[in-house]
Amino acid sequence: MFFDTHVHFDGLGTREEVDACLARAQTAGVTGMIAVGGSPEANAYALDIAGRCSGTTSAAVGYDRYCATRELPMAALDALLANRERIAAVGEVGLDFHYEPETRARQVSLFQQMLDRARHHQLPVIVHSRESDEDTLAVLTEHVNLWKGPSDRLGVLHSFTGGEAFARRVLDLGMHISFSGILTFRNADRLRETAKMVPDDRLLIETDSPYLAPVPLRGRKNEPAFVRHVAEALALVRGCSLERVAELTTANACRLFGLKG
Repeated sequence: MFFDTHVHFDGLGTREEVDACLARAQTAGVTGMIAVGGSPEANAYALDIAGRCSGTTSAAVGYDRYCATRELPMAALDALLANRERIAAVGEVGLDFHYEPETRARQVSLFQQMLDRARHHQLPVIVHSRESDEDTLAVLTEHVNLWKGPSDRLGVLHSFTGGEAFARRVLDLGMHISFSGILTFRNADRLRETAKMVPDDRLLIETDSPYLAPVPLRGRKNEPAFVRHVAEALALVRGCSLERVAELTTANACRLFGLKG
């Protein structure tokens, strides 16, 4: 029984292809998923999937860093969050200075606006951070200091790629850490060392579909059924059973996102 905490269903192809992915996920024992938005279009798609798969899938909606230079319909997002139907988190949101470092100030401003909404609606956040560790930590620290909700429902750093020092600072804030197929890559020894030290109650797994297909499926379009390979890699580096990883990560996901286990 696995919970894939990060799926971009809008990248998985046609409706028929998505339906086939959902069927394969069910066969693979994936009993929970978060359909992730990040733009007006992606939010709508995530909500559609969550409506069609209400027994297994909830949505995350928000405006991600790549929207920082767009005119965004904030009122529409606020209406979605006020309704809260099918919505379990604000996301994907965050910072990425790899490709467009010149948009840094706009990214930070948008990230802060998304965290304001997460606090207002008492929802966890799904955070992207790439080449932006210090800015991410600064913005999240402010968020944590203002957070009035449950301490175990702050949010998650998704598809974590940082080192142990960054992980410890993220954990000190009360955030969860989620590992993706990157954990299986040949050159990911540092990440595997980091995965050993994350506490049991802060650990999550994901595919980040359709990206980052795990070994031995590199080169293929990723999909939720492949999350088992991430769990297997995590079990290996932590020296425990696959069943233990599945149990822990599913319970953590249900608690973080306010879902029934």
